Amino acid sequence: MAQALVRYLCNQYIQVDGKKERLFAGGFGIFGHGNVVGIGQALFESKDKLPTYRAHNEQAMAHSAIAYAKAMRGQRMMFATSSVGPGAANMVTAAALAYVNRLPLLLLPGDVFATRSPDPVLQQAENPADATVSVNDCFRPVSCFWDRITRAEQLLNSLPNAMAVLTDPGRRGPVTLSLPQDVQGHAHDFPMDFFKPQVREIRRLQPDSNELAKAVAILKTAQKPFIVSGGGVLYAGAEDALANFASKHQIPVGETQAGKGALDVQHPMNMGAIGVTGTSSANAMAKDADVVLSIGSRLQDFTTGSRSLFQNKKVQLIQLNTTAHDAVKHRASPLLADSLVGIQTLAKQLGSWSSSASWAQKAKKEQDKWNKISAKVCAYKDPLKLKRKSSDAEVVGMVNSSCDSNTTVVCAAGSLPAELHKHWRSSDSKSYHVEYGFSCMGYEIAGALGVKMAYPKRDVIVTLGDGSYMMMNSELATANMLGVKIILVILDNRGFGCINRLQSGCGGEKFNNLLDHPNTIKEKPSSIDFVMHTRSMGAEAEKLDDLQEMPAALERARASTGCYAIVLNTDNEESTSEGGCWWEVGVPAVSTKSAVKAAYKKQLVGKKTQQF
Repeated sequence: MAQALVRYLCNQYIQVDGKKERLFAGGFGIFGHGNVVGIGQALFESKDKLPTYRAHNEQAMAHSAIAYAKAMRGQRMMFATSSVGPGAANMVTAAALAYVNRLPLLLLPGDVFATRSPDPVLQQAENPADATVSVNDCFRPVSCFWDRITRAEQLLNSLPNAMAVLTDPGRRGPVTLSLPQDVQGHAHDFPMDFFKPQVREIRRLQPDSNELAKAVAILKTAQKPFIVSGGGVLYAGAEDALANFASKHQIPVGETQAGKGALDVQHPMNMGAIGVTGTSSANAMAKDADVVLSIGSRLQDFTTGSRSLFQNKKVQLIQLNTTAHDAVKHRASPLLADSLVGIQTLAKQLGSWSSSASWAQKAKKEQDKWNKISAKVCAYKDPLKLKRKSSDAEVVGMVNSSCDSNTTVVCAAGSLPAELHKHWRSSDSKSYHVEYGFSCMGYEIAGALGVKMAYPKRDVIVTLGDGSYMMMNSELATANMLGVKIILVILDNRGFGCINRLQSGCGGEKFNNLLDHPNTIKEKPSSIDFVMHTRSMGAEAEKLDDLQEMPAALERARASTGCYAIVLNTDNEESTSEGGCWWEVGVPAVSTKSAVKAAYKKQLVGKKTQQF
């Protein structure tokens, strides 16, 4: 059975721009009982066609596979296989990340014996009420397709279904095939045509004529139209179409985290980041817009300011998306279609229509205003004069200005995604890779490994805080082991600075976030030597005394033949106050603290602005 599964994967191909490549670029595996003697042996036999990379952590290796798929715009992908029990359970977080971000990932966890003859086996989580349940059932709610292969011949139906989900933009996400360890070794006479090479092409969903007509009619009524550019623009390869559409019809564009980089930073209609981590320019235009065209976005709370951002009382929303679930959100008029096809079709139907000249002038004014603000916020400031360490925004500005156009920045959680979203000036659509659908601490280094495997000729710089680094750093050793060079910029702000600011901003006491603040017991604050720690995993490393040293350090990092880490102490209180918008969080309604009471009243005011 395992041999049949691997042979089938080896014969799946994807056609992209006239070039045929294997759909699976390989995968990651950590072997244990439950996958080493079955699928492990099958993967060894096909290692020249389907390479398997050894990792150090199951969650992290799946993150690397997800990052590869995201960098490849969902057109190529990887698998991840683990042992039973804790190995499989470790991958559930990664499955949830892929599920939230609509990214393809094939998970092949080992499972307990289908015969149950040796039960309970080592690492088996027994359920007294349901004998069919194993740890792998935890994958069910975070998989777009799930199956347990209890007979070898079930692959004949299960594998085609799995491939259909992995390659369909409207259904795409993680697929879990649970593989009982005994069944992996069972034999079956599979028909040879099951293993014939199959070439797939990504389906481009065409718009329904009625939905299209309604969308065009709504747009033609707009005096102040606005576009939300989501990840679907990039996955569809619609960057040029969006640029032309925005220019021709004079529609300002705000970019989500997943959609950042779709427009050139110099494009006159590019208002920059939208939402809670957005720019003042994008949010000002979104606030006044009477028609909002969302393209390829889930419109999550950070994008919409918890449904408060679009303030025009007459605003109408159009959702252009490949997924029906997303297309009807916020009571929108759905336009179910591929982003590229949808944009091109709308452009043709709209003809010479465009927004008013005054609206385009306002966009230019707001863009210029934000560019000046961002330049000021990101400019280097002498820490000695300010009596504080450098801020995240100042680091982002310095790193950005020190990079050429062949650089991809990677990030996932904490304060840095906000500062990057606002201030990183993307050189092209490959220059920005931030996972913010799940905002998963620990994705950063593993994700950078996957991005570098997708973009071997680009410099890949992962920016992360000390909290995320300590959450998961093992794949730095994997990157060094595989000879995959990534550059780390580690900002040590002594704890979870982002959440500490949220805690304080909602009136709470500083508690359990910063290392230097005592908690419920008297503690000795930890002190990590990140230079020595990264060196112990094979990287070259240095610590900077001053942010001004960053350009030279990055030059040394680029010249290095292996992974390189740059460490800098940063301020855990300072963040960009400019831009952004309201965000709903669960502030306590009852408290003896005046600061909490004030924060709660502020939340009530914000809730009155929610439109949908």
